[in-house]
Amino acid sequence: MGPGTTGLIVILAVLIIFVLVILVKSVKIIPQARAGVVERLGKYQRTLNPGLTILIPFVDRLLPLLDLREQVVSFPPQQVITEDSLVVSIDTVVYFQVTDPRAATYEIANYIHAVEQLTTTTLRNVVGGLNLEEALTSRDAINGQLRGVLDDATGRWGIRVSRVELKAIEPPLSIQDSMEKQMRAERERRATILTAEGTKQAQILNAEGHRQAAILAAEGDAKAAILRADGESQAIHKVFEAIHKGRPDQNLLAYQYLQTLPKLAEGSSNKLWIIPSELGEALKGVGSALGNFVPDAPTGNGMGHGPAKAASPAPSPTLADSPEAPR
Repeated sequence: MGPGTTGLIVILAVLIIFVLVILVKSVKIIPQARAGVVERLGKYQRTLNPGLTILIPFVDRLLPLLDLREQVVSFPPQQVITEDSLVVSIDTVVYFQVTDPRAATYEIANYIHAVEQLTTTTLRNVVGGLNLEEALTSRDAINGQLRGVLDDATGRWGIRVSRVELKAIEPPLSIQDSMEKQMRAERERRATILTAEGTKQAQILNAEGHRQAAILAAEGDAKAAILRADGESQAIHKVFEAIHKGRPDQNLLAYQYLQTLPKLAEGSSNKLWIIPSELGEALKGVGSALGNFVPDAPTGNGMGHGPAKAASPAPSPTLADSPEAPR
């Protein structure tokens, strides 16, 4: 192989390598959810969408691809001073998305760093007008204000801020101890109030139960007394009817009255017995009844029985003169 042939082979090899380089630089494939900015001779030429594209070698230059998906960036804690001069540490998370690759490339040098700094300054402005208690309890309001300010500022950068969240708000340790004591005292107060209300309700229910029980007991006693009175009334009525059907005379009533007198003295506690004034009348009736009945007396000769002689009326008891006498 001569020197000319060797030189020709070298030239062909160089040409093949040059063609391969041109092909590599000319053909570009853009992945899905990515975007590319093409500069022609240093000037913006077009934005490449996902797919296959052809570039002019050594004339067109493809800048680094941009991610069109929504991105989440967590920024380090920021020291913020509240309205009541307390320093709190706040962590923020920003959700944003590139909507205009050209603006995100040419309108801002580093949009992530810009969003971080804008979030910090806006957060200090918003929280600086709130006291500590409002800052701890107004996260939704702070998130809304941050999102509105960031969305307005980043719109011309080709970025849309969808959400801004506060991960944590940490006050100083001394304030945390005071807040814990306050919350503990508040919980104890609520527990005491709930216990007192429970005791009150229990006492009310117990009183209501006792009242209902007393009412039911009184109603039961009243009904029982009514039934007993009705029974006694019916018994007296039946006894009265039986007495009237038997047609008792004065002598029988006097005898029953005398039988009833000993029952008045029954009982170990009776020390004094007062004789009723009706006792004389009762004895008169009994004496009269006994005087009207005299057995037949034998005759003088001892033979036969003569007619019965009417006995003289029994003398009135001396107790009649004194209606009441001690036993």
